[in-house]
Amino acid sequence: MRILILAPLKRKIVPEITASRSRVVYELIQGLIKKGHKITVLGTQDSFIPGADIVPVTPKGFVDMPPFENPFYGETSYLVQLAKKTELLAKDFDIIHNHTYPEFINLMIDDRIKTPMVTTLHAQGTPEFDEVLNLFPGAYLISISKAHRRLFKKTNIFKIVYNGVDTDFYSFEEKKGDYLLWLGRLSKAKDLQGRFMDPKGIGWAISLAKATGSKLLLSGSVEDMKFYESEVKPHLNDKIKWIGPVSSEQMLSKLQVKELMQKARAFLMTINWYEPFGLVMAEAMACGTPVIGFDRGSVNELIEDNKTGFVVNPEKGLEGLKESLSKLPNIKPDDCRQRVLDNFSLKSMVDNYEKTYLEVINLYRQKNQANL
Repeated sequence: MRILILAPLKRKIVPEITASRSRVVYELIQGLIKKGHKITVLGTQDSFIPGADIVPVTPKGFVDMPPFENPFYGETSYLVQLAKKTELLAKDFDIIHNHTYPEFINLMIDDRIKTPMVTTLHAQGTPEFDEVLNLFPGAYLISISKAHRRLFKKTNIFKIVYNGVDTDFYSFEEKKGDYLLWLGRLSKAKDLQGRFMDPKGIGWAISLAKATGSKLLLSGSVEDMKFYESEVKPHLNDKIKWIGPVSSEQMLSKLQVKELMQKARAFLMTINWYEPFGLVMAEAMACGTPVIGFDRGSVNELIEDNKTGFVVNPEKGLEGLKESLSKLPNIKPDDCRQRVLDNFSLKSMVDNYEKTYLEVINLYRQKNQANL
């Protein structure tokens, strides 16, 4: 198949990318190329994807460009340019796969082109997101988990396709170290009282480490330095450590992240929000590392409770986390690895998208024939 990939413009797509949406796009493209498909990517000029053709829309990703005088105008200007280029190029492809941020911009040209378009929804389902997607009832929309799909009350979701991780790269390690691991994003979002909302739950991870005397390693992207200075830095000590630079972008390499995951006693998914998928859970389990997570969003789809980790009732809070931590010796690293091989491998994701493309192409042809 000739496939046009509409990439997010926030970051370049390169082999070493760590941001989850961009990484999924990169890995999917590589898998499709290995299966013999011809891939063209609309994205940033500095993207590098071996075997794929890049059609540039921006010189760099938004995070690497000089600040716009008006960020909203600057970013949406490029997004509209991407949509118009898609409209011009569509006839040369068998299918288009839309991964842009936000996903719904390109849906506005869907009825203007003669090539079917599949759109993967990577973002959390909110009422506003649901309302705007509902404006495009004929779109082929993909959710990334069952929990994710349930958030869309009005939107017609065509199919669920789980994300996949490279199980060759995230390789098995049976021998573990003495630390717990938390990786995530320090959001700049605040509640009505002006408190940081902490959707990724770093506060819970710190509380667990303090309550149990556990060693805890932390890292991630810091959207708001005040969050780090007020909610994280005061708690750092010999046992609770921040790994790597404190930056708005995740500065650890993929190799560093993998090595941290391989040696961790457990990965902590102590989230306060409704996680659409949670790629880090699959990565950790691929390394043979159990995951302890609150039962929100997709957590209970990825973790097999009491076998590859523990799904904790959020109402149990810190006590639930402590109880799970005490039962870690019951978890076998081999079971964690097998869970990913069976359900969340890169091969599974690529195969499922390939099947989806063929199904959509067939449905699109049938629809056009019926309208003749």
